[in-house]
Amino acid sequence: MRGLETLIVLVVAAVILAAWARRVGAPYPVFLAVGGALLAFIPGTPSFNLPPELALALFLAPVLLDAAYDTSVRDLKDNWLPVTGLVIFAVGLTTAAVAVVVHQLLPEMPWAAAITLGAIVAPPDAAAATAVLRPLRVPHRLLTILEGESLLNDASSLLIYRLAVGAVAASSFSIVKIAPTFLLAVVGSIIVGPALGWIFVRLFDGIRHMPTAIIIQFVTVFGVWILADRVGLSGVLTMVCFAVTTAQSGPERIPANIRIPTNAVWETVIFVLNILAFIFIGLQVRPILRSLDATHRDHYLLIAGVVLVVVIVVRAVWEMAFNAVIRWRDRKTGFHPPRPMLRPSVGTGLVISWAGMRGIVSLAAALALPSGFPHRDLIVLTAFCVVLGTLVIQGLTLKPLLRVLDLKDDDPIGREVAAARRRAMDAAVAALGDEKSQVADALREEFEVLLGPKGDDLCDRRRAIHALKHRTVLEAARQAVVSMRNNKEIGDDAFHIMEEELDWHEMTVGSETD
Repeated sequence: MRGLETLIVLVVAAVILAAWARRVGAPYPVFLAVGGALLAFIPGTPSFNLPPELALALFLAPVLLDAAYDTSVRDLKDNWLPVTGLVIFAVGLTTAAVAVVVHQLLPEMPWAAAITLGAIVAPPDAAAATAVLRPLRVPHRLLTILEGESLLNDASSLLIYRLAVGAVAASSFSIVKIAPTFLLAVVGSIIVGPALGWIFVRLFDGIRHMPTAIIIQFVTVFGVWILADRVGLSGVLTMVCFAVTTAQSGPERIPANIRIPTNAVWETVIFVLNILAFIFIGLQVRPILRSLDATHRDHYLLIAGVVLVVVIVVRAVWEMAFNAVIRWRDRKTGFHPPRPMLRPSVGTGLVISWAGMRGIVSLAAALALPSGFPHRDLIVLTAFCVVLGTLVIQGLTLKPLLRVLDLKDDDPIGREVAAARRRAMDAAVAALGDEKSQVADALREEFEVLLGPKGDDLCDRRRAIHALKHRTVLEAARQAVVSMRNNKEIGDDAFHIMEEELDWHEMTVGSETD
Protein backbone atom coordinates (compact mmCIF):
# COMPACT_ATOMS: atom_id res chain seq x y z
CA MET A 1 0.00 0.00 0.00
CA ARG A 2 2.91 2.31 0.74
CA GLY A 3 4.12 1.96 -2.84
CA LEU A 4 0.71 2.92 -4.20
CA GLU A 5 0.61 6.01 -2.00
CA THR A 6 4.05 7.01 -3.21
CA LEU A 7 3.06 6.60 -6.83
CA ILE A 8 -0.11 8.68 -6.37
CA VAL A 9 1.84 11.46 -4.64
CA LEU A 10 4.42 11.52 -7.43
CA VAL A 11 1.79 11.61 -10.18
CA VAL A 12 -0.02 14.50 -8.50
CA ALA A 13 3.25 16.38 -7.95
CA ALA A 14 4.28 15.78 -11.56
CA VAL A 15 0.94 16.99 -12.94
CA ILE A 16 1.17 20.17 -10.84
CA LEU A 17 4.73 20.84 -12.01
CA ALA A 18 3.79 20.19 -15.65
CA ALA A 19 0.83 22.59 -15.37
CA TRP A 20 3.07 25.22 -13.79
CA ALA A 21 5.59 24.79 -16.61
CA ARG A 22 2.88 25.32 -19.23
CA ARG A 23 1.66 28.41 -17.40
CA VAL A 24 5.11 30.06 -17.49
CA GLY A 25 5.88 28.78 -20.99
CA ALA A 26 8.80 26.53 -19.99
CA PRO A 27 9.46 22.93 -21.14
CA TYR A 28 7.83 20.66 -18.58
CA PRO A 29 10.67 18.05 -18.54
CA VAL A 30 12.94 20.71 -17.01
CA PHE A 31 10.48 21.58 -14.26
CA LEU A 32 9.86 17.92 -13.51
CA ALA A 33 13.55 16.99 -13.29
CA VAL A 34 14.43 20.00 -11.14
CA GLY A 35 11.28 19.55 -9.06
CA GLY A 36 12.13 15.91 -8.50
CA ALA A 37 15.65 16.86 -7.39
CA LEU A 38 14.24 19.38 -4.90
CA LEU A 39 11.69 16.87 -3.63
CA ALA A 40 14.47 14.36 -3.06
CA PHE A 41 16.03 16.59 -0.38
CA ILE A 42 12.81 17.28 1.51
CA PRO A 43 12.79 15.24 4.75
CA GLY A 44 10.25 12.46 4.63
CA THR A 45 9.99 12.37 0.84
CA PRO A 46 9.29 8.74 -0.13
CA SER A 47 11.76 7.01 -2.39
CA PHE A 48 10.73 5.88 -5.85
CA ASN A 49 12.92 3.12 -7.18
CA LEU A 50 12.50 0.81 -10.14
CA PRO A 51 14.71 -1.98 -11.44
CA PRO A 52 16.71 -0.32 -14.25
CA GLU A 53 15.63 -2.88 -16.86
CA LEU A 54 12.00 -2.22 -15.94
CA ALA A 55 12.54 1.55 -16.09
CA LEU A 56 14.02 1.29 -19.57
CA ALA A 57 11.18 -0.87 -20.88
CA LEU A 58 8.40 0.99 -19.05
CA PHE A 59 9.47 4.51 -19.97
CA LEU A 60 11.06 3.94 -23.37
CA ALA A 61 9.09 1.26 -25.24
CA PRO A 62 5.65 3.01 -25.32
CA VAL A 63 7.19 6.46 -25.97
CA LEU A 64 9.24 5.08 -28.85
CA LEU A 65 6.25 3.34 -30.38
CA ASP A 66 4.09 6.45 -30.08
CA ALA A 67 6.76 8.69 -31.64
CA ALA A 68 7.67 6.21 -34.38
CA TYR A 69 4.00 5.60 -35.28
CA ASP A 70 3.55 9.32 -36.01
CA THR A 71 6.87 9.69 -37.83
CA SER A 72 6.68 10.47 -41.54
CA VAL A 73 8.77 7.88 -43.36
CA ARG A 74 8.73 10.04 -46.48
CA ASP A 75 10.14 13.04 -44.63
CA LEU A 76 12.78 10.90 -42.91
CA LYS A 77 13.93 9.66 -46.31
CA ASP A 78 14.09 13.24 -47.55
CA ASN A 79 16.39 14.10 -44.62
CA TRP A 80 18.28 10.83 -44.32
CA LEU A 81 21.72 12.45 -44.53
CA PRO A 82 21.50 14.78 -41.50
CA VAL A 83 19.64 12.13 -39.50
CA THR A 84 22.29 9.50 -40.27
CA GLY A 85 25.03 11.94 -39.35
CA LEU A 86 23.52 12.52 -35.93
CA VAL A 87 22.58 8.89 -35.28
CA ILE A 88 25.93 7.38 -36.23
CA PHE A 89 28.67 9.99 -36.29
CA ALA A 90 27.49 12.35 -33.53
CA VAL A 91 26.85 9.41 -31.19
CA GLY A 92 30.14 7.73 -32.13
CA LEU A 93 32.21 10.90 -31.74
CA THR A 94 30.56 11.76 -28.42
CA THR A 95 31.18 8.26 -27.11
CA ALA A 96 34.84 8.37 -28.16
CA ALA A 97 35.43 11.90 -26.85
CA VAL A 98 33.91 11.16 -23.45
CA ALA A 99 35.89 7.93 -23.16
CA VAL A 100 39.19 9.69 -23.96
CA VAL A 101 38.56 12.62 -21.60
CA VAL A 102 37.44 10.43 -18.70
CA HIS A 103 40.37 8.07 -19.17
CA GLN A 104 42.73 11.06 -19.06
CA LEU A 105 41.15 12.39 -15.88
CA LEU A 106 40.97 8.94 -14.28
CA PRO A 107 43.71 6.74 -15.80
CA GLU A 108 42.83 3.74 -13.64
CA MET A 109 39.42 3.49 -15.32
CA PRO A 110 39.43 0.66 -17.89
CA TRP A 111 38.86 1.68 -21.51
CA ALA A 112 35.77 -0.53 -21.79
CA ALA A 113 34.23 1.20 -18.77
CA ALA A 114 35.08 4.62 -20.20
CA ILE A 115 33.44 3.64 -23.51
CA THR A 116 30.40 2.44 -21.54
CA LEU A 117 30.10 5.89 -19.94
CA GLY A 118 30.45 7.54 -23.35
CA ALA A 119 27.70 5.38 -24.82
CA ILE A 120 25.42 6.13 -21.86
CA VAL A 121 25.60 9.93 -22.19
CA ALA A 122 25.87 10.12 -26.01
CA PRO A 123 22.22 9.91 -27.19
CA PRO A 124 19.66 12.69 -26.79
CA ASP A 125 16.43 11.24 -25.47
CA ALA A 126 13.28 10.67 -27.55
CA ALA A 127 10.93 11.73 -24.77
CA ALA A 128 12.96 14.82 -23.89
CA ALA A 129 13.29 15.98 -27.49
CA THR A 130 9.60 15.49 -28.29
CA ALA A 131 8.36 17.04 -25.05
CA VAL A 132 10.57 20.12 -25.39
CA LEU A 133 10.30 20.70 -29.15
CA ARG A 134 6.66 19.98 -29.98
CA PRO A 135 5.19 23.02 -28.19
CA LEU A 136 7.81 25.38 -29.69
CA ARG A 137 6.48 25.24 -33.27
CA VAL A 138 9.84 24.31 -34.74
CA PRO A 139 10.01 24.37 -38.58
CA HIS A 140 8.92 20.99 -39.89
CA ARG A 141 12.28 20.01 -41.39
CA LEU A 142 14.10 20.62 -38.10
CA LEU A 143 11.48 18.69 -36.17
CA THR A 144 11.76 15.78 -38.61
CA ILE A 145 15.55 15.65 -38.21
CA LEU A 146 15.53 15.92 -34.42
CA GLU A 147 12.71 13.43 -33.87
CA GLY A 148 14.27 11.03 -36.38
CA GLU A 149 17.55 11.28 -34.50
CA SER A 150 15.89 10.74 -31.12
CA LEU A 151 14.17 7.61 -32.45
CA LEU A 152 17.28 5.93 -33.77
CA ASN A 153 20.29 7.17 -31.80
CA ASP A 154 19.28 5.14 -28.73
CA ALA A 155 19.71 2.04 -30.87
CA SER A 156 23.31 2.86 -31.82
CA SER A 157 24.31 4.01 -28.33
CA LEU A 158 22.68 1.11 -26.48
CA LEU A 159 24.33 -1.38 -28.83
CA ILE A 160 27.72 0.16 -28.05
CA TYR A 161 26.77 0.16 -24.36
CA ARG A 162 25.83 -3.51 -24.36
CA LEU A 163 29.00 -4.52 -26.17
CA ALA A 164 31.21 -2.41 -23.89
CA VAL A 165 29.61 -3.90 -20.77
CA GLY A 166 30.27 -7.35 -22.20
CA ALA A 167 33.86 -6.35 -22.88
CA VAL A 168 34.31 -5.35 -19.22
CA ALA A 169 33.11 -8.79 -18.19
CA ALA A 170 35.52 -10.38 -20.68
CA SER A 171 38.36 -7.98 -19.68
CA SER A 172 38.94 -6.96 -23.30
CA PHE A 173 37.46 -4.73 -26.00
CA SER A 174 38.08 -5.81 -29.58
CA ILE A 175 36.32 -4.28 -32.61
CA VAL A 176 36.99 -7.47 -34.57
CA LYS A 177 35.20 -9.57 -31.96
CA ILE A 178 32.21 -7.32 -31.40
CA ALA A 179 31.55 -6.32 -35.03
CA PRO A 180 29.64 -9.53 -35.96
CA THR A 181 27.45 -9.25 -32.86
CA PHE A 182 26.77 -5.58 -33.62
CA LEU A 183 25.81 -6.27 -37.23
CA LEU A 184 23.66 -9.26 -36.28
CA ALA A 185 21.72 -7.14 -33.78
CA VAL A 186 21.12 -4.38 -36.33
CA VAL A 187 20.17 -6.65 -39.24
CA GLY A 188 18.05 -8.88 -37.00
CA SER A 189 16.13 -5.89 -35.62
CA ILE A 190 15.44 -4.54 -39.11
CA ILE A 191 14.01 -7.94 -40.11
CA VAL A 192 12.15 -8.91 -36.93
CA GLY A 193 10.54 -5.51 -36.27
CA PRO A 194 8.62 -5.29 -39.58
CA ALA A 195 7.75 -8.99 -39.43
CA LEU A 196 6.17 -8.55 -35.99
CA GLY A 197 4.36 -5.44 -37.24
CA TRP A 198 2.94 -7.35 -40.21
CA ILE A 199 1.71 -10.16 -37.94
CA PHE A 200 0.23 -7.74 -35.40
CA VAL A 201 -1.79 -5.78 -37.97
CA ARG A 202 -3.39 -8.94 -39.30
CA LEU A 203 -4.14 -10.41 -35.87
CA PHE A 204 -5.50 -7.10 -34.63
CA ASP A 205 -7.70 -6.72 -37.70
CA GLY A 206 -10.51 -8.89 -36.30
CA ILE A 207 -10.73 -7.26 -32.84
CA ARG A 208 -13.73 -4.98 -32.40
CA HIS A 209 -13.98 -4.89 -28.59
CA MET A 210 -12.34 -1.63 -27.58
CA PRO A 211 -10.99 -2.58 -24.08
CA THR A 212 -9.56 -5.80 -25.52
CA ALA A 213 -7.94 -3.84 -28.35
CA ILE A 214 -6.25 -1.44 -25.92
CA ILE A 215 -4.97 -4.23 -23.69
CA ILE A 216 -3.58 -6.17 -26.65
CA GLN A 217 -1.81 -3.07 -27.95
CA PHE A 218 0.03 -2.53 -24.66
CA VAL A 219 0.83 -6.21 -24.22
CA THR A 220 2.22 -6.29 -27.76
CA VAL A 221 4.41 -3.22 -27.21
CA PHE A 222 6.12 -4.65 -24.14
CA GLY A 223 6.18 -8.11 -25.71
CA VAL A 224 8.10 -6.82 -28.73
CA TRP A 225 10.61 -5.06 -26.46
CA ILE A 226 11.10 -8.12 -24.22
CA LEU A 227 11.44 -10.48 -27.18
CA ALA A 228 14.06 -8.29 -28.85
CA ASP A 229 16.04 -8.03 -25.62
CA ARG A 230 15.90 -11.76 -24.93
CA VAL A 231 17.19 -12.78 -28.37
CA GLY A 232 19.99 -10.20 -28.39
CA LEU A 233 18.48 -7.64 -30.77
CA SER A 234 18.17 -3.89 -30.32
CA GLY A 235 14.93 -3.20 -28.47
CA VAL A 236 14.94 0.38 -29.76
CA LEU A 237 15.48 -0.46 -33.43
CA THR A 238 13.04 -3.38 -33.32
CA MET A 239 10.36 -1.19 -31.73
CA VAL A 240 10.85 1.62 -34.26
CA CYS A 241 10.63 -0.79 -37.21
CA PHE A 242 7.56 -2.44 -35.66
CA ALA A 243 5.82 0.91 -35.17
CA VAL A 244 6.59 2.20 -38.67
CA THR A 245 5.23 -1.01 -40.21
CA THR A 246 1.98 -0.85 -38.25
CA ALA A 247 1.60 2.85 -39.06
CA GLN A 248 1.89 2.19 -42.77
CA SER A 249 -0.53 -0.73 -43.00
CA GLY A 250 -2.78 -0.40 -39.94
CA PRO A 251 -4.95 2.67 -40.72
CA GLU A 252 -6.80 0.94 -43.55
CA ARG A 253 -7.69 -2.02 -41.33
CA ILE A 254 -8.57 -0.40 -37.98
CA PRO A 255 -12.07 1.15 -37.74
CA ALA A 256 -12.65 4.63 -36.34
CA ASN A 257 -14.58 3.41 -33.28
CA ILE A 258 -11.45 1.49 -32.19
CA ARG A 259 -8.82 4.03 -33.26
CA ILE A 260 -10.29 7.11 -31.55
CA PRO A 261 -10.52 5.71 -27.97
CA THR A 262 -7.21 3.87 -28.26
CA ASN A 263 -5.50 7.07 -29.44
CA ALA A 264 -6.98 8.92 -26.46
CA VAL A 265 -5.72 6.24 -24.06
CA TRP A 266 -2.27 6.26 -25.62
CA GLU A 267 -2.02 10.05 -25.40
CA THR A 268 -2.84 9.92 -21.69
CA VAL A 269 -0.49 7.03 -20.94
CA ILE A 270 2.41 8.64 -22.81
CA PHE A 271 1.92 11.88 -20.88
CA VAL A 272 1.85 10.02 -17.54
CA LEU A 273 4.97 8.03 -18.43
CA ASN A 274 6.80 11.17 -19.53
CA ILE A 275 6.06 13.11 -16.36
CA LEU A 276 6.97 10.12 -14.18
CA ALA A 277 10.19 9.56 -16.11
CA PHE A 278 11.45 13.10 -15.67
CA ILE A 279 10.48 13.39 -12.02
CA PHE A 280 12.12 9.99 -11.50
CA ILE A 281 15.33 11.49 -12.89
CA GLY A 282 15.29 14.24 -10.29
CA LEU A 283 14.48 11.91 -7.40
CA GLN A 284 17.66 9.91 -7.99
CA VAL A 285 19.98 12.73 -6.86
CA ARG A 286 19.82 11.87 -3.14
CA PRO A 287 20.55 8.12 -3.41
CA ILE A 288 23.28 8.83 -5.97
CA LEU A 289 25.07 11.36 -3.74
CA ARG A 290 24.58 9.13 -0.71
CA SER A 291 26.30 6.21 -2.44
CA LEU A 292 29.45 8.21 -3.22
CA ASP A 293 32.60 7.95 -1.18
CA ALA A 294 33.11 11.39 0.41
CA THR A 295 36.84 11.32 -0.42
CA HIS A 296 36.09 11.00 -4.15
CA ARG A 297 32.99 13.21 -4.35
CA ASP A 298 34.67 16.45 -5.44
CA HIS A 299 36.81 14.70 -8.06
CA TYR A 300 33.81 12.82 -9.41
CA LEU A 301 31.73 16.01 -9.59
CA LEU A 302 34.57 17.66 -11.53
CA ILE A 303 34.65 14.76 -14.00
CA ALA A 304 30.86 14.89 -14.36
CA GLY A 305 31.02 18.62 -15.11
CA VAL A 306 33.72 18.11 -17.72
CA VAL A 307 31.70 15.33 -19.40
CA LEU A 308 28.66 17.62 -19.51
CA VAL A 309 30.71 20.23 -21.37
CA VAL A 310 32.18 17.58 -23.69
CA VAL A 311 28.80 16.18 -24.80
CA ILE A 312 27.49 19.68 -25.55
CA VAL A 313 30.63 20.82 -27.39
CA VAL A 314 31.13 17.66 -29.46
CA ARG A 315 27.56 17.76 -30.74
CA ALA A 316 27.91 21.43 -31.64
CA VAL A 317 31.24 20.88 -33.41
CA TRP A 318 29.90 17.95 -35.44
CA GLU A 319 26.64 19.63 -36.41
CA MET A 320 28.15 23.01 -37.36
CA ALA A 321 30.87 21.29 -39.42
CA PHE A 322 28.27 19.13 -41.15
CA ASN A 323 26.04 22.17 -41.64
CA ALA A 324 28.90 24.11 -43.24
CA VAL A 325 29.58 21.27 -45.69
CA ILE A 326 25.88 21.03 -46.64
CA ARG A 327 25.63 24.79 -47.19
CA TRP A 328 28.81 24.69 -49.33
CA ARG A 329 27.31 21.87 -51.40
CA ASP A 330 24.07 23.80 -51.85
CA ARG A 331 25.96 26.88 -53.03
CA LYS A 332 27.82 24.80 -55.60
CA THR A 333 25.01 22.61 -56.87
CA GLY A 334 21.90 24.48 -55.77
CA PHE A 335 19.24 23.53 -53.23
CA HIS A 336 16.85 21.13 -54.94
CA PRO A 337 14.79 19.29 -52.30
CA PRO A 338 12.17 16.75 -53.45
CA ARG A 339 9.49 19.07 -52.01
CA PRO A 340 9.50 22.56 -50.44
CA MET A 341 11.35 22.65 -47.12
CA LEU A 342 13.45 24.98 -44.97
CA ARG A 343 16.90 25.59 -46.47
CA PRO A 344 19.92 24.64 -44.30
CA SER A 345 21.46 27.70 -42.65
CA VAL A 346 23.68 28.67 -39.75
CA GLY A 347 20.50 29.11 -37.71
CA THR A 348 19.23 25.60 -38.40
CA GLY A 349 22.64 24.23 -37.45
CA LEU A 350 22.58 26.14 -34.16
CA VAL A 351 19.14 24.80 -33.25
CA ILE A 352 20.08 21.20 -34.02
CA SER A 353 23.35 21.64 -32.12
CA TRP A 354 21.55 22.94 -29.06
CA ALA A 355 18.68 20.40 -29.06
CA GLY A 356 20.68 17.68 -27.32
CA MET A 357 18.74 17.10 -24.11
CA ARG A 358 19.42 13.75 -22.47
CA GLY A 359 16.78 11.82 -20.56
CA ILE A 360 15.63 8.60 -18.97
CA VAL A 361 17.58 6.33 -21.35
CA SER A 362 20.95 7.59 -20.11
CA LEU A 363 20.03 7.36 -16.43
CA ALA A 364 18.37 3.95 -16.71
CA ALA A 365 21.34 2.55 -18.64
CA ALA A 366 23.70 3.80 -15.93
CA LEU A 367 21.59 2.38 -13.11
CA ALA A 368 21.40 -0.96 -14.97
CA LEU A 369 25.14 -1.53 -14.55
CA PRO A 370 25.96 -4.41 -12.16
CA SER A 371 27.09 -3.47 -8.66
CA GLY A 372 30.65 -4.65 -9.27
CA PHE A 373 31.14 -2.65 -12.48
CA PRO A 374 34.35 -0.55 -12.46
CA HIS A 375 33.67 3.01 -11.22
CA ARG A 376 29.92 2.47 -11.29
CA ASP A 377 29.33 5.33 -8.82
CA LEU A 378 31.16 7.77 -11.08
CA ILE A 379 29.23 6.61 -14.15
CA VAL A 380 25.84 6.96 -12.42
CA LEU A 381 26.71 10.41 -11.04
CA THR A 382 27.98 11.58 -14.43
CA ALA A 383 24.88 10.29 -16.23
CA PHE A 384 22.66 12.14 -13.76
CA CYS A 385 24.63 15.39 -14.11
CA VAL A 386 24.56 15.21 -17.92
CA VAL A 387 20.81 14.50 -17.99
CA LEU A 388 19.91 17.24 -15.52
CA GLY A 389 22.46 19.67 -16.96
CA THR A 390 21.34 19.35 -20.57
CA LEU A 391 17.67 19.54 -19.59
CA VAL A 392 18.23 22.75 -17.63
CA ILE A 393 20.88 24.46 -19.78
CA GLN A 394 19.58 23.53 -23.22
CA GLY A 395 15.92 22.93 -22.39
CA LEU A 396 15.43 26.38 -20.86
CA THR A 397 17.38 28.26 -23.54
CA LEU A 398 16.09 26.50 -26.65
CA LYS A 399 12.90 28.57 -26.84
CA PRO A 400 14.76 31.94 -26.56
CA LEU A 401 17.23 30.71 -29.20
CA LEU A 402 14.39 29.89 -31.60
CA ARG A 403 12.82 33.28 -30.92
CA VAL A 404 16.10 35.09 -31.68
CA LEU A 405 16.77 33.10 -34.86
CA ASP A 406 13.11 33.44 -35.99
CA LEU A 407 13.24 30.32 -38.16
CA LYS A 408 10.02 29.83 -40.08
CA ASP A 409 8.78 27.69 -42.93
CA ASP A 410 5.68 28.04 -45.09
CA ASP A 411 3.67 25.49 -43.06
CA PRO A 412 4.20 22.43 -45.31
CA ILE A 413 1.91 20.29 -43.14
CA GLY A 414 -0.89 22.83 -43.46
CA ARG A 415 -0.49 22.91 -47.24
CA GLU A 416 -0.56 19.11 -47.47
CA VAL A 417 -3.63 18.89 -45.24
CA ALA A 418 -5.42 21.41 -47.47
CA ALA A 419 -4.47 19.40 -50.57
CA ALA A 420 -5.64 16.18 -48.93
CA ARG A 421 -8.97 17.78 -48.00
CA ARG A 422 -9.56 18.84 -51.60
CA ARG A 423 -8.67 15.40 -52.95
CA ALA A 424 -10.83 13.63 -50.37
CA MET A 425 -13.79 15.93 -51.12
CA ASP A 426 -13.45 15.31 -54.85
CA ALA A 427 -13.37 11.55 -54.26
CA ALA A 428 -16.38 11.70 -51.93
CA VAL A 429 -18.45 13.72 -54.43
CA ALA A 430 -17.33 11.52 -57.33
CA ALA A 431 -18.49 8.44 -55.42
CA LEU A 432 -22.04 9.84 -55.56
CA GLY A 433 -21.91 10.09 -59.35
CA ASP A 434 -24.90 11.81 -60.93
CA GLU A 435 -27.38 10.61 -58.35
CA LYS A 436 -30.13 13.13 -57.67
CA SER A 437 -31.82 12.69 -54.32
CA GLN A 438 -32.14 14.36 -50.95
CA VAL A 439 -29.60 11.92 -49.48
CA ALA A 440 -27.08 12.62 -52.24
CA ASP A 441 -27.53 16.38 -51.93
CA ALA A 442 -27.15 16.18 -48.16
CA LEU A 443 -23.96 14.12 -48.53
CA ARG A 444 -22.48 16.57 -51.03
CA GLU A 445 -23.20 19.47 -48.72
CA GLU A 446 -21.93 17.67 -45.64
CA PHE A 447 -18.61 16.68 -47.18
CA GLU A 448 -18.13 20.18 -48.49
CA VAL A 449 -18.56 21.36 -44.89
CA LEU A 450 -16.25 18.64 -43.53
CA LEU A 451 -13.44 18.92 -46.05
CA GLY A 452 -13.89 22.46 -47.30
CA PRO A 453 -12.43 25.63 -45.78
CA LYS A 454 -14.95 25.68 -42.89
CA GLY A 455 -14.63 22.08 -41.72
CA ASP A 456 -14.80 23.12 -38.05
CA ASP A 457 -18.53 23.88 -38.41
CA LEU A 458 -19.41 20.22 -38.91
CA CYS A 459 -20.63 19.64 -35.36
CA ASP A 460 -23.26 22.37 -35.80
CA ARG A 461 -24.66 20.85 -39.02
CA ARG A 462 -25.77 17.36 -38.12
CA ARG A 463 -28.07 15.55 -40.52
CA ALA A 464 -29.67 12.15 -40.70
CA ILE A 465 -27.97 10.40 -43.64
CA HIS A 466 -28.47 7.03 -45.16
CA ALA A 467 -25.76 4.90 -43.47
CA LEU A 468 -24.79 2.65 -46.38
CA LYS A 469 -24.36 5.48 -48.88
CA HIS A 470 -22.48 7.49 -46.29
CA ARG A 471 -19.99 4.68 -45.68
CA THR A 472 -19.41 4.40 -49.44
CA VAL A 473 -18.65 8.09 -49.76
CA LEU A 474 -16.50 8.19 -46.62
CA GLU A 475 -14.50 5.17 -47.78
CA ALA A 476 -13.84 6.90 -51.11
CA ALA A 477 -12.49 9.92 -49.20
CA ARG A 478 -10.31 7.68 -47.01
CA GLN A 479 -8.86 5.83 -49.99
CA ALA A 480 -8.03 9.12 -51.69
CA VAL A 481 -6.03 10.24 -48.63
CA VAL A 482 -4.33 6.84 -48.27
CA SER A 483 -3.38 6.97 -51.95
CA MET A 484 -1.84 10.42 -51.47
CA ARG A 485 0.25 9.08 -48.57
CA ASN A 486 1.31 6.00 -50.52
CA ASN A 487 2.26 8.13 -53.53
CA LYS A 488 4.34 10.46 -51.30
CA GLU A 489 2.09 13.43 -52.13
CA ILE A 490 1.60 14.00 -48.40
CA GLY A 491 3.60 12.90 -45.38
CA ASP A 492 2.42 10.97 -42.34
CA ASP A 493 1.88 14.14 -40.32
CA ALA A 494 -0.76 15.42 -42.76
CA PHE A 495 -2.12 11.89 -43.18
CA HIS A 496 -2.79 11.45 -39.45
CA ILE A 497 -4.54 14.84 -39.28
CA MET A 498 -6.86 13.81 -42.12
CA GLU A 499 -7.34 10.37 -40.59
CA GLU A 500 -8.47 11.92 -37.32
CA GLU A 501 -10.89 14.30 -39.08
CA LEU A 502 -12.48 11.46 -41.05
CA ASP A 503 -12.64 9.26 -37.93
CA TRP A 504 -14.49 11.87 -35.94
CA HIS A 505 -16.85 12.46 -38.85
CA GLU A 506 -17.58 8.75 -39.07
CA MET A 507 -18.24 8.57 -35.33
CA THR A 508 -20.45 11.67 -35.40
CA VAL A 509 -22.64 10.38 -38.20
CA GLY A 510 -22.68 6.90 -36.67
CA SER A 511 -24.06 8.29 -33.41
CA GLU A 512 -26.83 10.10 -35.31
CA THR A 513 -27.96 7.06 -37.31
CA ASP A 514 -27.99 4.63 -34.37
